[in-house]
This record gives sequence, structure tokens and C-alpha cells, in this order.
Amino acid sequence: MGTDRRQFLRISAAAGGAVALGQWPDHAQATSYQGLPDVPAADRALRILILGGTGFTGPFQVRYAVARGHQVTVFNRGRRQAELPASVKHLVGDRNIHEVAALKGTDWDVVIDNPTSLPFWIKDAAEVLRGHTNQYVMISTISVYDPAGQTAISEESPLLEYKDGDPLAVTPQQFGQNVNNLYGPMKTASERETVKWFGPDRATIIRPGLIVGPGDTSFRFTYWPWRIEQGGEIVGPGDGSDPIQIIDARDLAEWTVRMVENHTTGTFNATGPRGLLTMAGMLHGIRAAFPGDKEVVFRWIPWEFLKAQQVQPWQEMTTWIPADDPESVISRTNIAKALAAGLTFRPLAQTAVDAVAWVKALAPDVQARVTKAAGLPAEKEKKVLDAWHAAQKA
Repeated sequence: MGTDRRQFLRISAAAGGAVALGQWPDHAQATSYQGLPDVPAADRALRILILGGTGFTGPFQVRYAVARGHQVTVFNRGRRQAELPASVKHLVGDRNIHEVAALKGTDWDVVIDNPTSLPFWIKDAAEVLRGHTNQYVMISTISVYDPAGQTAISEESPLLEYKDGDPLAVTPQQFGQNVNNLYGPMKTASERETVKWFGPDRATIIRPGLIVGPGDTSFRFTYWPWRIEQGGEIVGPGDGSDPIQIIDARDLAEWTVRMVENHTTGTFNATGPRGLLTMAGMLHGIRAAFPGDKEVVFRWIPWEFLKAQQVQPWQEMTTWIPADDPESVISRTNIAKALAAGLTFRPLAQTAVDAVAWVKALAPDVQARVTKAAGLPAEKEKKVLDAWHAAQKA
């Protein structure tokens, strides 16, 4: 199963959903921070350069930073538009082809690098920006960790390494053709390139877990609230006791901005929630967010039975990894360091309701593509349930 999970997670993370499924509407339209009284101004305004800024978490990050009073500039290829605040400045370039000239000639208090998957992206940017920023934040991933033989994950856990030559020589084409094997090692190499160029006093590495909420075109988490709102008998994997870790894109984006306001450096795992969340806890928590007269029954079915029915963990039973899979350790990632640095979480119910509202607001054709991206298809779910009930009667 580990290969299925790695392939699904890393391809969706690398592509951001847009490459495989086409262009999407503004990912951050569900949250506008401007004028909201619960977003206080920062103690001082920073000049923030955000590399990316129009993907999943980017617009949330940009809007929150602007609401806090910061001067924000985004740098990207200009191919995917987001309705960002009018004060945001836009620079255009393509890091895939070493096109970073637009970054020259300006000093920044902080640079936040959202999309980097290849270490040469860091090198190219650093050659221009070193000496012109006080802090460089690289958004990495918990997929850098090598789960083999591990019982829990911390920032000191072993990392996946690239062993086939110089990681700086890996091209976008090679990466795209072998993303399943290269995603983690390339992120590891990119982290090291960040520290190499900017030093430990100016480098911040953030390793998010599964990012969820409004704007998530992968449907990895949203399948569950979407399915639960429909009601009926729902397949739940295992016995419900397996741990689950997720983080709302808005929580990640906002915390990243607060980290740079405090000039916090170092390496941090960034997933949630604060305490243990089991699969049953997540599904029942989501159920409570959608009150109504539709009956909902969670039918917990053992993994061995689901495996015999060819149900795929992570892809169809989204967010879930069976306990017997080596990669299940990823769902036990220690976040104590991030909590100490101020990472906070909005309620699970808010994430679920907002994610479903975002999907419902999509154009019908886009909505159809999103809701097919992950989760157990209705026809297959019925077959699994029928087979399970038949087996119980036998």
C-alpha cells in the first residue's frame, strides 16, 4: 500500500491539482481577511516576497499577510491567477527554466518559498536573493521522512536521500517522469540547499502533513464531509482507532506568516490537530458538523476484508493508512516544536463545512472532476457493503 499512498500524495502535492485536472477558480475565495476585526495588525510591516502565491495555500497566505499590514510581492509564472488584494505586486518568471531575473534589485525582510520541489530552484533563487533577505522560509513536506523501521516521526527522524548523483542536476522532466520516487528525496535536497545558502540563522524549514480545507482540489479530505452530508451507510476503514493527521490550509498559511513576523528559524513539522485524532473521531466529528434528518451509519470494516474487495487505502479510503503499512508512522508525526512556536488549529467542523461549501460553489464541470479525484465511488461502496453484509450472514 505504501507505494499507492506515496504516489497519490506526492503527485498531488507536486502538481497542486492544476496540472492533472486543468485550471481552477480562486482557491482562497472562501476566506477574505480584509476588514475582519479578528485579524490584528502585526507589530511592524514586513516586505514579504512569496514565491508562488497562487496555488492551494498561497492565496490564504497572501491575504492574511496583507491583512496583517505587510507589503507583499508574489513571483510566479503568471499562468494561474488568483484574486489577490490590489496592493499585491506581481513579478513574473519561470524557475523551471532558470528565469529569475525579476527577483534582482530588491531587498526583502523575508522570502517564503511555497512551491519548490527541485533543489536547483533554491540555488537559482539564492544566487539572486542571498544578502537581500533576512529570512528564507522553505515549505517542505513530511514526505521527506524515511518511514522504514520508525515508530514515530520527529524533526530528527531519518530522511529520504537521493542516491543517483547530484540532486541539483535533476531536471523538471526527470522529476515529472519519476515523481513517486523523487518527491521526498528532492524535498530533502531542497531543504539542505536552503540551509547551505542562507544559514541556520536565516533559514526556516516547514514540513506540512496532509493539507486540507477549502481549495483542495485533490478531494483527499473533503471526500469524507461530502460523503457524510449525503447520509446513508458509509464504509469506515478498520475499527476506527487508527490515527489521522491533517492541517487546514488556512492554519498553515497564517502560522507561516506569524513565524516570519517573529523571525522564527529552524525546522518544524506542521500537521495537526493538537492531540490524537482517530479515524472514528474524525468521521464522527465531521458528522456533528452536518446536522440534519439524514441517517448516517458508519460501517467499520476490517482492512483484510477491504483489501479482498480491492479497496485502496489513501486513494479511496482517504486520509487513512492501515496500521500494518510501514508508512502509517507518518500519521504519528510529533508537532510539539510547532505548537511551542505558536501553531494553532481551527475546529475540524469549520474545515469540513468550508471545504464542502467551496466544492458546492464550483462550476458543475469542475465540481464533477474534483469529486472524482479521490474517495470510494458510490457503486463500489455499495458492492463492498453488500459483500460485507453477506459475509456476516454466512
